[in-house]
Amino acid sequence: MTAGIDPSASPSGTGCAECDAAGGWWVHLRRCAACGHIGCCDDSLAKHATAHWRASGHPIIRSFEPGEDWFWNYEIDDYCEGPELATPESHPAGQGVPGPRGRVPGNWQELLLRGRNT
Repeated sequence: MTAGIDPSASPSGTGCAECDAAGGWWVHLRRCAACGHIGCCDDSLAKHATAHWRASGHPIIRSFEPGEDWFWNYEIDDYCEGPELATPESHPAGQGVPGPRGRVPGNWQELLLRGRNT
């Protein structure tokens, strides 16, 4: 097993665990390579993937977007290599980006810009 990665850990769901619990939305999704936690990316308002790293100490994530297979290591602040992980490898393609469909506000781009400027 690669340090910080458990290839057998299944994803925690098909969306950001914290955003789903709160009825929120996200831009892109990231998967913790150690435990499978799904969190939203740093382009999202809540940045739950980074928050999970800080709380858990699990430094390596993998994109949870369809067609993407890259890994990122927060500790070295750079891309890294990783093995194939337990399926599914991404959220359902029909879920939408941003997502999930039905919870993304019409002014989502404005909200993201406002969030970056605060």
